[in-house]
Amino acid sequence: MTRKILLLLCLFALSFTFQSCGSSKKTSNSKQSSTANIKTKKYKKNVVACYYHDKFEGRKTASGEVFSNKKQTAAHKKLDFGTTVKVTNRANGKWVLVKINDRGPFTRGREIDLSKKAFMDITDDPSKGTLEVDIEIVE
Repeated sequence: MTRKILLLLCLFALSFTFQSCGSSKKTSNSKQSSTANIKTKKYKKNVVACYYHDKFEGRKTASGEVFSNKKQTAAHKKLDFGTTVKVTNRANGKWVLVKINDRGPFTRGREIDLSKKAFMDITDDPSKGTLEVDIEIVE
């Protein structure tokens, strides 16, 4: 009888151990939660972002890097090359970190030109070509 009780206690302890080691599902975006503690400084609010046309794929950027629409990069008229910025879509709160490696955009009323990957990561409507965003500089 004590053997059965001891066996049940061991099984209970093992099941509790395995249960506590299991992974829990997170409801938030894992990329965003892993970078939630980044320090930023406000740069500009309520500005327009657009994205690069495919014709720029493989061309050199103003910084000398080869452009890829698959990377998290952006063009800005004034920010230093290599600056990392957090771009937040004002409509849905989605954000992305991008590195400035080019100059532009050169269309009046637009503040930042995102790679297609960065743009698509924060938009709800891929058919739109612009977004209203907030820009913060990552410190």
